[in-house]
Amino acid sequence: MGERTELRPGDKAPNDGRYMEVGVDDFHMGIEGPQRVVMKKGQKLPDTQNPDRRWQLTRKNHPR
Repeated sequence: MGERTELRPGDKAPNDGRYMEVGVDDFHMGIEGPQRVVMKKGQKLPDTQNPDRRWQLTRKNHPR
């Protein structure tokens, strides 16, 4: 089985990277002012601005 793409607040981040809030209607309308956080693997994801939203990995941090 693959990795989940949407995570709930309080879940542990499966990978290092930037996570952004995604919501129920964000496919067509987008979320106005979504919260973005940078997390390390194993850190707990913070609460979202709306209980119907989840976290999604947007881009992994690559060391340079």
